[in-house]
This record gives sequence, C-alpha cells and structure tokens, in this order.
Amino acid sequence: MADTATFSPSRRFVIAAIGVGTAGFAVGCDTRTAAAAGPVTLTSLGDYVRVGSDNTITVYLRHIEFGQGVSTGLTTIVAEEIDADWSQMRFEHSPADNAKYGNAAFGGMMGTGGSTAIFSSWGQLRAAGASAREMLRQAAAKKFGVDASEVLLVKGKAEAGGKSATYGELAVEASAITPPDPATLKYKDASAYAFIGKERDAATGYGRLDTPDKVHAKAQYALDYHVEGALTALLTRSPKFGGKVASFDATEAKAVAGVTDVVQISNGVAVLATNFWAAKKGRDALKITWDDSAAEKRSTDAIIADYKKALAKPGMEARKEGAGVAGLTGAGEVITADFEFPSLVHAPMEPLNCTITYKPGESCTIHSGSQMPTGDQAAACSVLGLKPEQVVITTLLAGGSFGRRATPDADLVSEAAQIAKVIEGKAPVKLMWTREDDIRSGKYRPMAVHRMTARINNGAIEAWGDRTAIQSIMEGTPFLPPGAPDFSSIEGSNDIAYAIPNISVDVHLVKSPVSVLWWRSVGHTHTAYAKEHFFDVAARKAGKDPVELRRALLAKDPRQLGVLNLAIEKAGPVPAGKTRGVAVHHSFSSYVAEVADVTVNADGTFHVDRVVCAVDCGIVINPDIVRSQMEGGIGYGLSAILGEALTIKDGAPVQTNFYDYNVLRMAQMPKIEVHIVPSTEPPTGVGEPGVPPIGPAVANALLASTGKTYSKLPLGLKA
Repeated sequence: MADTATFSPSRRFVIAAIGVGTAGFAVGCDTRTAAAAGPVTLTSLGDYVRVGSDNTITVYLRHIEFGQGVSTGLTTIVAEEIDADWSQMRFEHSPADNAKYGNAAFGGMMGTGGSTAIFSSWGQLRAAGASAREMLRQAAAKKFGVDASEVLLVKGKAEAGGKSATYGELAVEASAITPPDPATLKYKDASAYAFIGKERDAATGYGRLDTPDKVHAKAQYALDYHVEGALTALLTRSPKFGGKVASFDATEAKAVAGVTDVVQISNGVAVLATNFWAAKKGRDALKITWDDSAAEKRSTDAIIADYKKALAKPGMEARKEGAGVAGLTGAGEVITADFEFPSLVHAPMEPLNCTITYKPGESCTIHSGSQMPTGDQAAACSVLGLKPEQVVITTLLAGGSFGRRATPDADLVSEAAQIAKVIEGKAPVKLMWTREDDIRSGKYRPMAVHRMTARINNGAIEAWGDRTAIQSIMEGTPFLPPGAPDFSSIEGSNDIAYAIPNISVDVHLVKSPVSVLWWRSVGHTHTAYAKEHFFDVAARKAGKDPVELRRALLAKDPRQLGVLNLAIEKAGPVPAGKTRGVAVHHSFSSYVAEVADVTVNADGTFHVDRVVCAVDCGIVINPDIVRSQMEGGIGYGLSAILGEALTIKDGAPVQTNFYDYNVLRMAQMPKIEVHIVPSTEPPTGVGEPGVPPIGPAVANALLASTGKTYSKLPLGLKA
C-alpha cells in the first residue's frame, strides 16, 4: 500500500561531544518544492546544518520540540556561529541515528529529557555552526579570487573586494571543501553575539521559530498525521495495575459499524476501525475477563502504610557525612516528620498517539512525537523482526510530554507494532490514547514517603536524616546497575548543599505492579519539597530565621546562595496581609530560588498571589524561553502540590479525566516574576528546575502563618 500521507490543517549527567569532530561531515543534498519560488536544493554542511539554494539555513534537531522552545534554542546556537540573519533560520527533527545524534545523558541513544537539550548540544552546535561558516568562507574566497581572511560573513552573505554572494549561492561549493579541524575552530566572543542572550524583538522578527505555524494552524503534530486507508486502534488495558487478559468476547464489538478487527496483544485487546468513534464504540462493547492474580490489589492508604513500615529499618545508603545516621543521636532535640507524596499523572494536552505503516519482512515507518526515537526504533525492530535500517522514525511536534513520551519500554510504539504485526500489515494503524487512557492506564510519578529527621542543639542543625520509600523508576532498565540506589529517587536529597556536619540519606526501593516513570523534574519533585519544607521546620525549632540560616549554611555554595539572595532582593518587603515562604534548590545543573507570597484566609483557604523566581542556568541562549520555562515549571509544580493526586482503590486508579484529576485552573495561577543571573558558565537546563522549589516555598509560607508542618500532598486549598 502506498504511503500517501497528508497533514490535516485543522487541528544529566556527563555530556560528551558527539558528531562534529568525531563523525566528520556528511555531504549531500535533497530537493523540495516551494510554492512560489520553485525547487529548493538543500545542501548539507555537516550532520546538523543544511543550506538551501533559497538561502535558508535548516538546523537538524536531535531533540524533539514539544513546547519547550528547543527548536529556537538549538537553532540560535547555529545562527550565532554561522553569522546568519534570523529570517534564514529553519529547523527539522533529525532522523533516528545514535551515531550522529546520540545523547550521552541517555547512554548514547537519542533522547530528549533531563533538561539536557541545550546543555548537551552547546558544544556540538557551536562547532557545527563555526565549521559550516569556515567552509562557506573558503568557498567565497575561491569564488571571489581572494584570500579567505579577506572574506566578511554577515547576515547570510559573504563579501570581499566589492563582490558578494549569499550562503545559498555558495553552499554546493562549500560542501566540497574539507571541514576544518575541530581543534582549530574559533568561536565568537560573547561581546559580539547577535542572538545568544538577546531579547525577542518584534521589529526584527527575532522570536520563537515554532510559534508562527502554531498561530496559523500549520504546525504538524503527531495527532494531525493521517495516512490514506489507515485504521484507528484503541486498546483496552487492565483496569488494575498488573492485570492480564484471561479471555475476551468480541462479538458485540465486531457488530459495530466500521470495526474491522479485534486483536489481542501483550497487555490488552485492541479494536481497529475506520474511524475513531467506531473504534471507541467497539471498545466499549468488548467483554473481557481479566486475570488479576499478579495485579496490585491494595489501595493508596494501604500502600502508604506499607511504605512507612519499610522506613522502620535502614535502606540502601546514598550519602553519609560525618557520623551519618549515628549523628541523629546526641545532645539536643530530635524532630521528625513523614512526608507523603501521591502518584502523579503527566497529562500532556496531546495524549499519546502514533501512526505505523508496516510491510511484513520489508519495512516499517512510524510517525509520532517521539522523545526517544532510536529507542522506539529498537522496539519496533524487536517486535517486527526488522533491522534498524528498515524502520524509519519520523519525529513530529508533540503537544507536551513532561516525561511521558520517553519510556524505557517504548510502550506506545511497542503496542502499535504488535497491532500492526497481528493484522499482518494489511493497513496502516493509528494507535490513539484517550484522556481516560492517559490518566487510568499511563505511567506515573511514583508515590513516595520521606521520613525526615533532624537533631537541633544550641540553635544549630547538627544532624540531618532523609530516608525514602519509593518505587524505582530505573530498576530493571539499562540506566541502573543492579543493587545500586536509584539516583532518580534520591536526587536532590543526596546532594543537599547545607553545611550540616552529620548527614544520612538512604532509600528503600519498594515493589509494586503500578507503572511508574520520570515526571517533570523526576526525583526533585518530592526531594526538594521534603528537604526545603523540613529545613524551615528545623530552623524555626532552632529559633533561627530560615532565610538567614540558609545563607549561613550555603556560604560555600556561591551559585545557590546567589539565586537565594537575588530572589529575596527582588521580592522586596512582605506585602501587608500576606505571608511569605522561600525555597532554593539545585537541579539539572541549574540553581533556582523562589519566593511565594500567599494570602491565608480566616476559613483556612489560601491563595498563592505572587512568585518571584531567580535562576542561574549559565549562559542564557534565549532569555524569553528561560522565563517561559520558569513560569511554566512554577505553574506545573503548583498544580501538583495544590490538587493533583492519582489515588488507587483495590489496585485500580480512581481518577479518569480533568473533572476529577485536579490540575491547576487559571484563577489559581499567581503573578510570576523571573530574574536571570548573568553568567559565563556553560548553559544548563531550564525545562525542569523551576518545578521543585514552588511546593516548599508555598508550604513555608503556610508554616509561617499557621505554625503547622505540611507533610501530606496535595495541600488542596485548606491551610
């Protein structure tokens, strides 16, 4: 069947240099047709840069654009070094290719997450832009008959000796030139930057590259992708976590007009139909008997109680300073509190979906908003028995993710491939998840309990203990060695920066059939809350002002102290009738402090009125995007601590949609001010670091007003 596709117009760790300097430069071209100007030839000047005969410059993105602004940020780096005009810049998602586009933070596989996009691509894309610039300079020198040192490159043109040529006119000749040795590349001085660190300018059109198509309904999301003759598939999964299909009766489902197939795969029964509503009606008509022998059968309260039982004994040690846990005994007073965190849903606006076209034994093409494209490719190969070169992954825009589109088991593509295999590729398959599927059958931020302990003596915190019980995200994946404490469970607690002489951090990795996954800012979502709120509790117990004690204990951490001081300075005096809380946290190599001003009413309700945020994320590529990510992260984190919780009853999720899974409403959104610390350090992450501090900042404001410890989330609106 021909793949005649159209788009509907309606709708962390150690980073190594990859690509430029190791793989060399690929030279090639392809041709496109522009509506007005005719064919446009695109010439490759390396793995990341293509120059069009129309003088456009297209940057290949190894990271997906799902609203975080990465398409603009990564393109800005190349635009700066290649001396382009912003109007020239374009972007495309790169093919699935670990060798060219792998991310060291993901073990060398392609992946977007962990706030690593700018952080990990800074070196590669600077080199890609600078190398392409020098190839264009050499081509211009040859064309003009001058020495390369005489060629001036500016705004997408080369000039020398009264002659000029656009990059588009030089591209083919430039592609034949041997790329310069990466060690000889010279980069722009920051004082000469035209784009990096600059504010958006409406007059010159310098803004986000993904915005115009979204405004004009031209943006091509995975959900918009349609293939002629495709069947829509909806999958029924077990209502209990860990349940399996025992048997099913498809008689009534097959009687629904438009239903073509009902097939079983590893984790459920799929109904295929000629349209979505037929598939949904068919799925509703299915009769399935479930095998719950290995399923979760407990409810949330019982699971939390079991976590607390585990905390009675030491877990795997993650950090020991001074006497460690032994330091919690001695002179003074010991205080303790158990912090309970519920499971959380990612809930991106665009639920999961992908389209797969499978030709048995020959090929497979997959179109999706893929956060881990080579992982998806490997999953399809495994299911379909194909080689990587036979599986083409096309990454499209995605409507949010927050971690959901990056799964070690590639669940979405694996399901789609299994369905395509069972029907023997007779038609393309568009697998869709509904909002209810997303909330009731997804993967969740794992519930957790932190047992926080501190010993207070003579007005000082002399010992600190943080013991966690949590279901591991990484256990059983290539990301975690057997027997090691899951770093994603204790990040933010094991690297506590306060100069406390005795520190103990340990963790219990508990077992459950509940499916779990990283959620925006991963472990920091709960470790920052427990650490920063309990710090205020301990400081007040010691008779100290929490802010001043923070300053004293962060004296040897200048960047964390810097954002703390900046946020407090910009917040100014506490407004009359308000209460204030402060939190500071280091995550994804960035530093963020947040000050929350809260109104607490006589009836116990409260409203977060204003948040002042200070961020140190190294060199800032796009200030507006940094502010947007901080604002979005604060809103996302506030949503979680105020109202979000997936609760479990007898092994099954209770919530089904936004009417009972309580995400933040517009009226609850505070005024937000973001202040960026100037820096010459390499750029670091901004997608996630805004999330962790907001919860404890709000809880600390409530503590200042009521004297209570807020140890169970969500807080709701009752103080």
